Amino acid sequence: MDEGVWVGSSTPYVRLRGDGEPEPWAEEAAVSGGKGTQRITFAGEVSAPPVVARLLGEDGAVVVRRRVMYLDGVPTELTDTYYPSRIASGTALARKEKIRGGAVALLRQLGHAGRRVEEEVSARMPTAQERDALGLTETQPVLTLTRRTLDADEGPLQVDLMVFPAHRQRLRYEMALA
Repeated sequence: MDEGVWVGSSTPYVRLRGDGEPEPWAEEAAVSGGKGTQRITFAGEVSAPPVVARLLGEDGAVVVRRRVMYLDGVPTELTDTYYPSRIASGTALARKEKIRGGAVALLRQLGHAGRRVEEEVSARMPTAQERDALGLTETQPVLTLTRRTLDADEGPLQVDLMVFPAHRQRLRYEMALA
């Protein structure tokens, strides 16, 4: 961490993890000397919000997992992860429980491996609900990160909608150039 600012990388969250590896948020926080935990607030089928319908190509029901991420007990991120119902209905993705090995491993076991990730970051003022959940004032903005994971055939597997307190977050990206 850098003077109270969390520096996060997306890579640990989209790669397949080996047996016995800790979940990415706990591992990333521990490397920086903190304790990362999460609380699943909801899991199940919902009607796809417009942005999710567009990104997943699903107009009807989708499966969502809603989580609050904590760093040293302080809420630091709100994450809603959406999956097409044809992939996630009836699986652990649709239940309010931790998934052994993580969602990426479960998707792989179900025959769906991510091959490409698209991300978009923007800033805005939080909703009242986001402000309350993240302990923000009315003048503190948030960063939003939208991540879409695609399979080898460019079919969407997952969409993550994340909200972070802007003053406590810095995103870091690494790219390999051919």
